[in-house]
Amino acid sequence: MKEKHTVEIIKNKKIAKNTFKMIILAPLVASEAKAGQFLNVFCKRGDLLLPRPISICEIDIKLNTVTLVYAVVGKGTAEFAKMLSGEQIDIMGPLGNGFYIDETNNNHLIIGGGIGVAPLLELVKNLKGNKTVYLGFNTEPYLIDEFNRYADEIRITVENKIETGDGSLETGDGSLSESKDGTEKESLGTVFFGSDNNSGMSQKVPSPMTLKGNVMDLIKENTPKADMIYACGPKPMLEAINGWAEEKEIEAQFSMEERMACGIGACLVCTCKIKKDEDREWQNYRVCKDGPVFYRDEVMWE
Repeated sequence: MKEKHTVEIIKNKKIAKNTFKMIILAPLVASEAKAGQFLNVFCKRGDLLLPRPISICEIDIKLNTVTLVYAVVGKGTAEFAKMLSGEQIDIMGPLGNGFYIDETNNNHLIIGGGIGVAPLLELVKNLKGNKTVYLGFNTEPYLIDEFNRYADEIRITVENKIETGDGSLETGDGSLSESKDGTEKESLGTVFFGSDNNSGMSQKVPSPMTLKGNVMDLIKENTPKADMIYACGPKPMLEAINGWAEEKEIEAQFSMEERMACGIGACLVCTCKIKKDEDREWQNYRVCKDGPVFYRDEVMWE
């Protein structure tokens, strides 16, 4: 739906440092949206005219709700963070093109970094077969329980640690820490889904979270196999995944992140260089309208 309309906020809460989850009652969007698309969300302040593009995290058709996860990075998103349940907000969407799901693929590798983790949750819910998820965070993980419900295996890495007053090391919310002698305390950890050899029952098997690393460190360490890679996150991460996927001859889809103004393809602010087939030269395509999802051999990394 490309017209601006008003919806009600069901819930809006902080889930990590500078990161919020907003659930909106949006029947029209819920009935049309798919994984990888986004919404334009409008501020109430008159001096903030441009909408903020926010990826769709989850869709619940039964409840007619859509979940958005956003980082507070400026005045607009700071205004969103102040909003309460029951308030109304203007949106436009769903916009853009989502991920393509090939039903013949059985092994899926899903890779997210930073706020790029959010749009991958709905994708994981809709994929069939074996789903391996790699998630990278700067300091504080989020949406882990939600991914646990749908993934067969999850690996998590936290790139930075924060020094605390007593000399221990922890993430922003204290969910992961080491004592002064370097022994690791109980934490969220890297989570695996495996089989109990004694009972044959599926179970979660926790293992220490990887610290001072990024998603590519995990990938190179474990060399996961996949028929298709789906990734969203910062451009350097996507570029590294692109190179690894090309080396391993694995097809990949990338959800691109670019600054946007209109979100509907009119302003050309979010253009990136794309090659749609081997015989054509590189051309500028709009991430908002032509994407945000592109294939590995389509994107030129600068």
